[in-house]
Amino acid sequence: MKPGERAALVERFGSGPGQVAAFAERAAAARGGRAPDGWSEREIVAHLVRVDREVFQVRLRDLAGPSEPQWSWVEPGAEPGHTTLTTLVTRFATVRAETIAHLAGLDDAGWARSGVHATYGRLDVAALLGIAIDHDADHIAELERRAG
Repeated sequence: MKPGERAALVERFGSGPGQVAAFAERAAAARGGRAPDGWSEREIVAHLVRVDREVFQVRLRDLAGPSEPQWSWVEPGAEPGHTTLTTLVTRFATVRAETIAHLAGLDDAGWARSGVHATYGRLDVAALLGIAIDHDADHIAELERRAG
């Protein structure tokens, strides 16, 4: 992958928190206190925080290790506690910025390293980001639908 393509991929990856911020509060307000169909907006954003921190950051660090990592499916639920939606939206942006900072430190060899996922097969950094972007998009689409 060429540096320009990497930059575009990282830019797409970095857009997730802004899109979540654009829809999460509106979706919660549109629901007007009614019980959500599935996870609440707070639970969705808390889940995005945990996935970035506990899945993607961990896997990116694994790639820097001396041996090829092997990963299984991990699907963290919502972050426990009573943190407000607004705080979680901010936390998602902060955690995502940490992930992007890690990516900025990768050289060509770092981008080329790969691990093997039990479901997806061999994944390099770009493939991991593609999965993260798709994961964000699924949840962002749900928030956008709810926001009306």
